[in-house]
Amino acid sequence: MTSSLPPEPKRAALTVAGRRLSFLDFGGPGRPLLALHGHFGEGRTFTRLARDLGGDWRVIAPDQRGHGRSDRPADFSRTGYVEDAAAVLDHLGTGGAVVLGHSLGGVNAYQLAARFPALVDALIVEDIGAVVDDDLSFSLSWPRRTPTRVELLEALGPAAAYLRDAVREHPDGWGLAFDPEDMNDSQRNLNGDHWNDWLARDCPALLIRGSRSTVLTAAHAKDMATRRPRTRLVELPAGHTVHETVPAEFAAAVGEFLGTL
Repeated sequence: MTSSLPPEPKRAALTVAGRRLSFLDFGGPGRPLLALHGHFGEGRTFTRLARDLGGDWRVIAPDQRGHGRSDRPADFSRTGYVEDAAAVLDHLGTGGAVVLGHSLGGVNAYQLAARFPALVDALIVEDIGAVVDDDLSFSLSWPRRTPTRVELLEALGPAAAYLRDAVREHPDGWGLAFDPEDMNDSQRNLNGDHWNDWLARDCPALLIRGSRSTVLTAAHAKDMATRRPRTRLVELPAGHTVHETVPAEFAAAVGEFLGTL
């Protein structure tokens, strides 16, 4: 793996059902890798990974609906997220791609593979299960706007460390690049039993779990890997956000898997 890519990716966008869907394209001649972030995140969370993978892989990282620089949609349905991801790949004309997803993005990734099989050659799923049951209602207490950036970060408390990239200056003050009400709606639609989608394909897959994760248990991760053919399970010393907590180890595991394709 190298770090030969430019320091900043190209920001681009497409229109999906009248909405702006923004994405980062790290470029290069390599094979396409679509990287889907989790709730509260945006595409640039995969900047370090793109640099570590070097020119062998062209990382494309959307700001998913209602996140980052992408427009707020009418809904946060499962179908909506999956069709957005398909639209990005269709727009770029990449053909089959490797699709990586963290948390929310992980479910979107394996549902994309199930519903648009021609677009997905392999999967990398980071710390999310085939059954999801989570609650983001804690985010509803976060302030909508504050007069200064410092006041916003203070009001966010311990969550500020994970939300710095999402802080924005708006016309009416400082706030986040998403609406917590939207995130709760999105999570409610994400919760459920998705075993059929996880097992729908047998393309090569890498399942990465944080050993300290409270979102994906060790038992559930092992069950996912056992029941799905051609699936490798890797545990790394992290919580839920493995790619941010241990970026070098995460990139190494991803790179080793990609090297087998």
